[in-house]
Amino acid sequence: MKAPPAKRVIADWLLPSLRSISALWRSSAARQPTPPYTRLQRPFVWEASYPPGLRWDAAIQTGPLFALMDQAVETWPDQRCMEFLGKTYTYREVGTLIDRVARNLADHGVGKGVRVGLFLPNCPYYVFCYFAVLKAGGTIVNFNPLYAQREIARQITDSGATIMITLNLRTLYPKVAAQLDDTCLERIIVCSMSGALSLPGKALFAVFKRKELAVIPNDDRHIRFDKLTGDNGSLPEIAIDPEKDVALLQYTGGTTGIPKAAMLTHANLYANTMQTLMWATSAKPGEEKVLAVLPFFHVFGMTGVMNAAFRNGAELIILPRFKVSEVLRVIHKQRPTGFMGVPTMYSSINSAKDLSKYDLSSLKYCISGGAALHHGIQQRFEELTGCTLVEGYGLTEAAPVCTVNPFSGPRKTGSIGLPVPGTVIEIAALDDPVRILPVGEKGEICVSGPQVMIGYWQRRDDTEATLRSDRLHTGDVGYMDDDGFVYVIDRIKELIINAGFNVYPRMVEEAILLHEAVAETVVCGIPDKHRGEAVKAFVVLKPGIQIKPAELRQFLRDKLAPFEQPRRIEIRDELPRTLIGKPSRRELVIEELKRSQAAGHEAEPSLEST
Repeated sequence: MKAPPAKRVIADWLLPSLRSISALWRSSAARQPTPPYTRLQRPFVWEASYPPGLRWDAAIQTGPLFALMDQAVETWPDQRCMEFLGKTYTYREVGTLIDRVARNLADHGVGKGVRVGLFLPNCPYYVFCYFAVLKAGGTIVNFNPLYAQREIARQITDSGATIMITLNLRTLYPKVAAQLDDTCLERIIVCSMSGALSLPGKALFAVFKRKELAVIPNDDRHIRFDKLTGDNGSLPEIAIDPEKDVALLQYTGGTTGIPKAAMLTHANLYANTMQTLMWATSAKPGEEKVLAVLPFFHVFGMTGVMNAAFRNGAELIILPRFKVSEVLRVIHKQRPTGFMGVPTMYSSINSAKDLSKYDLSSLKYCISGGAALHHGIQQRFEELTGCTLVEGYGLTEAAPVCTVNPFSGPRKTGSIGLPVPGTVIEIAALDDPVRILPVGEKGEICVSGPQVMIGYWQRRDDTEATLRSDRLHTGDVGYMDDDGFVYVIDRIKELIINAGFNVYPRMVEEAILLHEAVAETVVCGIPDKHRGEAVKAFVVLKPGIQIKPAELRQFLRDKLAPFEQPRRIEIRDELPRTLIGKPSRRELVIEELKRSQAAGHEAEPSLEST
């Protein structure tokens, strides 16, 4: 039987003070809905495992996304909001700049229905422009600054972005400028790199980095960011419907095909920010420091790092990229209490040179996501820092956080944790997506909650295939145990069919990582004329250690079923990576397909490395 649609009960709530933002809230009141996903019998199995002091049915605040910054400015005006390469800003300064930029953006045509691209690395301009565009009523489109021109053009065309914001660097600006004549892009807002630096930083940049600056034309298709910071009066009231108005088009990486844009509303993103904050039950508003290394243009960094930090009045210490020596130096000197990263980042910290020189004990809240966290990495990091490192799970379509392991109380090795407040996790049968499986059985992980997107931008068929029976079908295979902890086995699309047997790459990877010589591994299927697909493992060894593929195969003999054994093992110096630094299975699959096509599908996979 099809589940009835979710019912929402909305209750008004008020901010502690409305003096500075009363005009905003006359047009759109912040809301505090009770969790709407109550079609299943409560209490849910995971509620008994919840951290002390937190309830699954806790009220989750929502509203226009920019209101979380407005509230922080109102509550902590004189506290430090963020620091970037030596330059600091208070919440009052950031709030004033956002308001001015929003007002001037409105004068340049930004409003409801206008998509504005951010082609920026982590820097203060990202923060100013992100909230200013939203406050003017526009929709953000995040772009990865590492994109090639072809990828930029495709995303501009698909999203309909007419304005792009970027830096005046030769590595960034020319790639955007090339789109002015060939896409729907009409104008570029150019931010000055030196403008984001402290006075000493400006001087050093002028001497040593001048050659890195791009030449910007002086015409009506280019707007200098500085021109948007003047006081041009108050912003007209913008009526925002948090449940319906799209705040962000966030493109999914995907494993195959063309990336799709998840439509995330103001309410989706605000709710997930609150769900993330609720999990750190002992975090103190206005007293924490968060190290921001994950890119803001990625949904994990945007929600879990940037938005959550600002909503809690934390100081955001911004780094433009992950460099392990710089991360260690910042933790040692500036004493952040929170850090979110992918497993590769934690592994790099664990194996860094001269680690004993750095005091990492300030860290209290560390979360790993984006890929499976190996237990050895987790254990070593906790020994070094004294900080509990927990694994979480999410996806772009859910803004992104869905489950997290508790910081205190029980946690389970290999689990992605418990559903966050207001979120329901169900396991659907692979052969019948409508049928929900009991605890312990393996199937597709499905998510319901206030953070789930309203659909894919201009892709009705994909939306209908993903959002079914009031559930987000994640494409991940997993199960839930008796205590409500969720486990991911693998991606449905990454499933390897070897002579009719299902092989889950993650299970093979976990077995390979048990060998003390292995640093990283990725497993995928390769064409095989006899089996349909064969299992191949790409392996990176730890520094100074050498083993042969035959030795590794022997090690795996009693750890995997015969049909799970890798038919080919390739030793590599490094693996290709995604934009957030995790190994890219997609690129390896593409490599193998090209290799197979060139060989005419006739070659039998070798048992040894090439």
